Amino acid sequence: MLNAGEGVSTAPLERTAALPADLVHDDEIIILMLRPSVLYILLSTLGSLMAIAIISLVLALAAAKFSRVVGWSETSAYALGAGLALIRLTWQALDWYNRLFVLTDRRIIRRMGVLRVSVFETKLKNIQHTSVFMRLRERVCGLGTIGFATSGSDVFDALWVMIRQPFAVHKTVVETIRRYGK
Repeated sequence: MLNAGEGVSTAPLERTAALPADLVHDDEIIILMLRPSVLYILLSTLGSLMAIAIISLVLALAAAKFSRVVGWSETSAYALGAGLALIRLTWQALDWYNRLFVLTDRRIIRRMGVLRVSVFETKLKNIQHTSVFMRLRERVCGLGTIGFATSGSDVFDALWVMIRQPFAVHKTVVETIRRYGK
């Protein structure tokens, strides 16, 4: 099992601060409580940050080349890009903060969403199979994603994205399913 400093939280104060009151029942044992790695904020925004950088560069080049025609300067083009990048990173930080993955002695739970909150939960006995996925950018950072498929489903119903030590977490999940998922 992972230590608290490695992404697992079992302390009662942390539990009540991070979990909505009705998400986990009082008689359930929390085995894992995780968030994606903080790197999730940067890694999941790489595409949009790249697009913002390209657009800012094009606007800055247009301002330099056609300064009499366009109504902005190079500085304002770069300021716009920096502002958009900050907004994008802030939104992703909110998304990161609102993602929570919980494994109890009875259920697997995934909560996510900023404006529209989505909660997935299923009993351990309903888990048909699990898988670990590691994209290149995740693998470079030591992260991975765990997928959960329930019985009667041909797709993964829930994903725990960009978590640290994915194989250790997966091992804990599988052991918990074997032990409690009867």
